[in-house]
Amino acid sequence: MTTETILLVGHGSREASGNEEIERFAAQWRQRQPGWRIEVCFIEFSEITLSEGLRRAATDARRVMVVPLILNAAGHVKMDIPQAIDAARLRFPQVQFLYAPHLSACDHILGVVKRRLKFAMQGLDMPDPTTTGVVILGRGSSDRQANGEMAKMARWVMEETDHELVDLAFTGITYPRLEKVVQRQHLLGMTQVVVLPYYLFNGTLVERIKRQVDNLKTQYPTIRFTLTAYFGFEREIFELLEERVNDLKRGVPESRMPCDGCKYREFGVENGMGGHHHDDAMAHHHEHEHGHDHPHEHAHAHPHVQAIVQVHPHPHSHQDAHEKAHDHDHPHEHAHP
Repeated sequence: MTTETILLVGHGSREASGNEEIERFAAQWRQRQPGWRIEVCFIEFSEITLSEGLRRAATDARRVMVVPLILNAAGHVKMDIPQAIDAARLRFPQVQFLYAPHLSACDHILGVVKRRLKFAMQGLDMPDPTTTGVVILGRGSSDRQANGEMAKMARWVMEETDHELVDLAFTGITYPRLEKVVQRQHLLGMTQVVVLPYYLFNGTLVERIKRQVDNLKTQYPTIRFTLTAYFGFEREIFELLEERVNDLKRGVPESRMPCDGCKYREFGVENGMGGHHHDDAMAHHHEHEHGHDHPHEHAHAHPHVQAIVQVHPHPHSHQDAHEKAHDHDHPHEHAHP
């Protein structure tokens, strides 16, 4: 029997190349760690669902370490994955399941972003940071903690570079959008703009960003635009995941995702407030964003919020935000890669 399995959880994309890149990432990780058994699954848009991935990982294993290959924690990380782990524990009671934190805004990711920005500046005719605006472009979420992580990264970039204007924009669900931010930077006198997608792998949103930047080049012919690449294959991503796994193995305090076993998440699920699985609905997804910072802060925005607060008089705020997010190239905004 295998002692332990690492289950790498990717988001999944309608863009086949995005899922293929995650599989390729896993293959490279196996080469870096030949002694580790590494399986892969996807939250949606793949036949290798969370349920199937957990089944494969638990087969002939005593311990499964679930590691999300996801930058920010919103509904999938805080609700969907923990729910799937709960179900797997019932299905495989002899197996220990451990849930690692997502990648998050940290020094590893900051290093990648700064290197991407430096490379982009080197390609400009006049690499002057005082006249070059930076836009960190993220997916966007109805979870305020997830958006806050993005804002933190933008602030860090400004503090650790010479750029005077580092803005944050989102591709969907929340604001501001890329076009509005570029308009502002144009009014502030920026003659060059670096658009830095905060994405790990390819997907429909990454392809949309390329089209947006092409449109902006036409709209602002006096501005030189540079679009950087997504960064899932950078060495820091592998190193960060390896830290997550090694911390779980050593039982380091706070090495486990707090949402795993959270009684307030479980209460929300029991009362129909949480995320849901997409195992049998890969072609249609409703993203249920569950804002959840620990000490717990729940973001639910449903009419039943007052009842929940009265039953559980704890120091969180409950809002229920059910974003119906479809990954299509039409005005319907969503949050899928």
